[in-house]
Amino acid sequence: MTTSPEKNESAPVDGGATATPIDAAQHPALAKQRRTIAPVGVIAALAVGALVGGVSGAGVTLWATSANSGTPSVTTSSPTTITVNDPANATQITAVAAKASPSVVTISVSSPNASGTGSGVIIDTEGHVLTNTHVVTLEGAAADPTIQVQTNDGRLISAKIVGIDPISDLAVIQLADTSNLQPAEFADSSKLNVGDGAIAIGAPLGLAGTVTDGIVSALNRSITIASSALPDTSTNNDQAPDAQSPFDFWNFDLPGQNQSNTPTSSSQTISLSVIQTDAAINPGNSGGALLDSEGRVIGINVAIASAGSSSGGQSGSIGVGFAIPANLAQRIAGELIATGKATHGLLGASVADVTEDTTQANSTVVGASIVELTSGGAASAAGLAVGDIITGINGLPVTGKTDLTAQVRALAAGSKATLSYVRDGKPATVEVTLGSLS
Repeated sequence: MTTSPEKNESAPVDGGATATPIDAAQHPALAKQRRTIAPVGVIAALAVGALVGGVSGAGVTLWATSANSGTPSVTTSSPTTITVNDPANATQITAVAAKASPSVVTISVSSPNASGTGSGVIIDTEGHVLTNTHVVTLEGAAADPTIQVQTNDGRLISAKIVGIDPISDLAVIQLADTSNLQPAEFADSSKLNVGDGAIAIGAPLGLAGTVTDGIVSALNRSITIASSALPDTSTNNDQAPDAQSPFDFWNFDLPGQNQSNTPTSSSQTISLSVIQTDAAINPGNSGGALLDSEGRVIGINVAIASAGSSSGGQSGSIGVGFAIPANLAQRIAGELIATGKATHGLLGASVADVTEDTTQANSTVVGASIVELTSGGAASAAGLAVGDIITGINGLPVTGKTDLTAQVRALAAGSKATLSYVRDGKPATVEVTLGSLS
């Protein structure tokens, strides 16, 4: 399919925290399950994390993981608290679930024409809950939805939207009742390693309090997902030329909308730099917590990949899930609470993959090729020129336009970024002060 273009550039994203050592004598099965990862060079690790190509040709579909009216509804009276029948043999995962579950809520959203469920994370005692924009707006279908939150202890509390940020697919809502809330603890996601433990808590298919575990499969993975809630950014630069996306994007089955698994032509896409995990994530997990082995939030679950099905139906997790890194999520949440809006960097350049730019036919360099500059924009002011191939930002590799866009959008407006680029076959670096995506 052809996606509506989003402006492509770059900025760094993170990951999360180291694990508490496991006593092999006390927990032999868990110790066997966890893997010991030898230290690797930072550059090598980042290069692996930034590549997207491995799944692009496999018919992979990316879905934002909320459960809406197009997904079979599941109603359960099962308790949402963590059950521990044999404390003496409880695992580290049990301990993480017991610690973090009180901070994870189930969110039900409804409007006259649509309804859906997702998850959220309590971030303070003032009742602020962090979740996804596509959860609270029903993928752009509801401007003024009714929101009800079910807490871990079984209370039903109404909530209102504090602010949404479609560019990062993050939103903050506030609970009407702020009593007995347990805020989540956040980790520094920039300290994550591939192979670290990752535990997801949320309400897949409406099953509140569901716990799954796995590892961090990749860091700084750049993906694009469809967003009907995205505001019109046609007046901004940093836009990639129209191109065939390597992914198909799930458009929710909402009343009155296209009932296929291909977005309507009005859908735009956003580029995100995310944590990839093999912890099972399914529709309804959106906005829920991805945790480290100490029960700290390392990411906010946002999307899954699927091999799809011949019938076009929505299949479940195949072990490729994505979460917005905790450091980015905290920045966006803080700005939404303070001002109702979040800021994002703007490079002021239209870019393309080197393989798409016919002027770079003989290039041996992988990166994002500048095809147009905005007069007075950040890139132009820094001395970048049409034909330059951007290969890195703040030490992270840029393998194409999606990497660049995702990384730039992750930075706040006005941030300084160091870009690596190649001009006429010669490498160079330049510091850029990013503009503001309005």
